[in-house]
Amino acid sequence: MKNESDNDTSLRTTTLRSNEFTCPSCVDKIESRLKRVEGVDSVEVKFASGRVIVSHDPAKAPVRSLVDAIAEVGFTAKPSSI
Repeated sequence: MKNESDNDTSLRTTTLRSNEFTCPSCVDKIESRLKRVEGVDSVEVKFASGRVIVSHDPAKAPVRSLVDAIAEVGFTAKPSSI
């Protein structure tokens, strides 16, 4: 079993982008859904820029699962290099 410090070292920050946010409730839907994905540590959605910043364990929550979770609440997102 991993200890807490091991979990911290396995986290990665991924930025996703979407141009489909139309209202603040979009932010709430995405944050709520992503926080339920196993392996996600934190989520920050930037409404104005369409960025979704996720701290996650890629072994438990690969980028594809993050994109799929966002799709489940009705939005398209893709990884961003910025």
